[in-house]
Amino acid sequence: MTIHRSGTNKRLSKLVIHRGIAYLAGQVADNLNAPVEVQTKETLAKIDALLKEAGTDKTKILSAQIWLASMGDAPKMNAAWEEWMPKDQAPARATVGAPLASERHLVEIKVTAAID
Repeated sequence: MTIHRSGTNKRLSKLVIHRGIAYLAGQVADNLNAPVEVQTKETLAKIDALLKEAGTDKTKILSAQIWLASMGDAPKMNAAWEEWMPKDQAPARATVGAPLASERHLVEIKVTAAID
């Protein structure tokens, strides 16, 4: 059984690949002074990069978990998500409101994707 880990530190791996599935750790934006739509776009770009490293892409996402510091930001986050997600490729998804790592973190996204 082979398990590939990338971006690993003492707490987590940013990417784990096992049996044709890519598991991404929760991703957040670097620019924490930006509004939620900008933080969402930056987070989705990080997801794109990790999926590419895994040999897959957003059309193969099986599930997504999204945490928002404020559910009032859901419409803006959803607009960025819908712009990013190809038509008819949406994964199973859950979005919840939750305290995040700091008050400046507005969104965190975790995905699991198939690898061809």
